[in-house]
Amino acid sequence: MSGIGPAGGGPLRTPPARVQRRGPRLLLSVLIWLGLALALGVGAIVALNLHDEASIRPDIAPSTSAEVIARGAYVARVGNCQGCHSVPGGAPFAGGSGVKTPFGVVHAGNLTPDPATGLGAWSADHFWRALHNGRSRDGRLLYPAFPYPHFTRVSRDDSDALFAFLSSLPPVSQGQRAHELRWPYRTQWALAVWRALYFDPGAKAADPAHSPDWNRGEYLVNGLAHCSACHGTRNAWGAIADDEAFSGGRMHGSNWYAPSLIDPREAAVPHWSTPDIARLLREGRNSHASASGPMADVVQGSTQHMTDADLAAIAAYLRGLGVSTTRPIDLPAAAQTASAVAARPGPGAKIYEKHCADCHGAGGTSPVEGIPTLLGNRAVLMRRIDNLVQIVLGGGFGATTLAQPRPYGMPPFVTILSDQEVADVLSHVRTSWGHAAAPVQAFDVARLRGSLAR
Repeated sequence: MSGIGPAGGGPLRTPPARVQRRGPRLLLSVLIWLGLALALGVGAIVALNLHDEASIRPDIAPSTSAEVIARGAYVARVGNCQGCHSVPGGAPFAGGSGVKTPFGVVHAGNLTPDPATGLGAWSADHFWRALHNGRSRDGRLLYPAFPYPHFTRVSRDDSDALFAFLSSLPPVSQGQRAHELRWPYRTQWALAVWRALYFDPGAKAADPAHSPDWNRGEYLVNGLAHCSACHGTRNAWGAIADDEAFSGGRMHGSNWYAPSLIDPREAAVPHWSTPDIARLLREGRNSHASASGPMADVVQGSTQHMTDADLAAIAAYLRGLGVSTTRPIDLPAAAQTASAVAARPGPGAKIYEKHCADCHGAGGTSPVEGIPTLLGNRAVLMRRIDNLVQIVLGGGFGATTLAQPRPYGMPPFVTILSDQEVADVLSHVRTSWGHAAAPVQAFDVARLRGSLAR
């Protein structure tokens, strides 16, 4: 009895035996190839994550001389280790602070020589491997919130000196807080894949085309000081491409934006002198700009303690990141002289007169040394308004340094000004005195206020 075909066009026929046998064989072949591809992929990931283990030299106890420990203390300052590995009111370097990431919170560990909860059971080799290859003492992969993609460039001598300094600290018993990361980001396999894609361990050789000062600055900026950890643009997986290392980035978990170090409209400094750059990093301010927010913390905890030679080296490197022929801002000539152009009338003008003019000047030029002038200020004119809103809502506070032990601070207006009022006053300073930046919308202020509350 014949069956009916799919379209009623004829009987169903039984496939020949060779066709029936080909199906399982084809499926088996596909599975074998998929298995081989998976095995090769896993092997490549394992190889990429283990390939430099053999480079670790046999354990040699580093020198613990006063000179080496002093050098290690300086390395810790340059790397601003205490900034993450301490909490307000807690013991220095004992850990506890949380680093917010798009994938959850990573908690900094205890760097004191406590044998149970700190580095007391570590060797100089273990510590070198953590910096150089992002692995803990037991071999576990570390999360790149600990910036080993930058610290991999730290020299072995600096690593040993830093370990000697940390080993000289009083031990503090303080256990590691559990990380708060979502699955699968908390797994070692996820870390292994991330490292295979984005982590390239190893120091970079000096560039003979540049001066020793430039090379030293490159080592500090891209290694110990890990500047692009904030000033770089991260992709969806939290990695920074080489060509995005200094293009600016929003700091996750805050309202702060670390401006681009290559864009003259943001924070590139090719037009600054070496003393100007050094002064900003040492004192937290110069005639062009002042540091606030996270950058003020970096100045306070790190850069103010650097030697003159290292500050000059950093300046030499940073000056080469921008385009020296490009003006830092594009303002009408009248606005570059003084407040020759009248302020725009409107609701923002009244708010400015009431709350801002006494310190920042009626025409945007501050009459008080140490208080930023708003006229021609790049922070005022940047396309990104994150920092402006943060300062108005949360207040602006400079770095406490030896040269500026009591910096001026701007009080927060978060409970005084509405979203529309903040937008009005910021629009006023961005469009007055010859400024031509885009006005600020109340919706954007509300969005940033909401993230401030979290």
